[in-house]
Amino acid sequence: MDEVVKIVNDIKAGNIKPVYFLMGEEPYYIDKLTEYMEANLLSEEEKGFNQTVLYGRDVTIDDIVSTAKRYPMMAERQVVIVREAQELSRSIDKLETYAENPMPTTVLVIAYKYKTLDKRKKLVKFLDKKGLVYESKKLYENQVGDWLKRVLAGKKLNIEPKAAAMLVDFLGTDLSKIANELDKLAIILPQGSTITPELIEENIGFSKDFNVFELRKAIGERNVKKAYQIAQYFADNPKDNPLVLTVGQTFGFFVQLLKYHGLKDRNPKNVASALGINPFFVKEYDVAIKNYPMKKVSQIVASLRDIDVKSKGVGANGLPPGDLMKEMLAKIFG
Repeated sequence: MDEVVKIVNDIKAGNIKPVYFLMGEEPYYIDKLTEYMEANLLSEEEKGFNQTVLYGRDVTIDDIVSTAKRYPMMAERQVVIVREAQELSRSIDKLETYAENPMPTTVLVIAYKYKTLDKRKKLVKFLDKKGLVYESKKLYENQVGDWLKRVLAGKKLNIEPKAAAMLVDFLGTDLSKIANELDKLAIILPQGSTITPELIEENIGFSKDFNVFELRKAIGERNVKKAYQIAQYFADNPKDNPLVLTVGQTFGFFVQLLKYHGLKDRNPKNVASALGINPFFVKEYDVAIKNYPMKKVSQIVASLRDIDVKSKGVGANGLPPGDLMKEMLAKIFG
């Protein structure tokens, strides 16, 4: 995010590059930068004649270069934006000649989402030298919480750790999906509000009591009754609670417990850092390692690998997801 802020600040300061190549697996910042440049590189009066938006599926590299080599009309520069440029991945190297000597009166913005270029290629070296290459990387789950706080700070909102965990549990690390849900909440909440699990449940539709986060917590506490209640809820609502994801996240929980057992320094800050979790949740892991000795955790991890294979349809003999979920819990609590 700091790199994105720097790019925007440089543009505001008039330090504008002739080529911006925006690439990477996380589309959120690529879209945001593209939108910002489309809105701000030219005045509204200049856009009519000097701003062109192309789409990778509809053009060739030759079309892009030809457009980029035009001169602006009654303006200092023209802007050429290529959206969905990943559609041109097979021919993108043809951009090399232009990248080596770009038009100084053109700003070429290329949104190359979900993919990256090999940084050893001449094209990347030319883009780095004459323009700017930005790589938007996927965030890890433990990084999304900080991202949430920064985005919400801009909207003058706060969020409780459990509410943040619910969003990540249900939406993963897809920043665009999370941002869309945050935008919905920002419309209905007054500035200064704190987003709670109840608000998530009421306005986004995630159950604050029946989700993977609560399942892991019940397992950690060895709350057998609640764990089976959640498992039954998942079995009754399979589309919203895919077994593969549930098994994967439960497996991840026990891998974290295995790491915790191996830590010498159990200071909460160190534990949070080592496990990649919000410090708010360290107490729950403290409870879990008391309930699951290291030997038991190792056995569970091995069992969950078997359940994971079955959840993907291998050797399960057509067992319903609900039965596999109960088998998973039986092995954990056994």
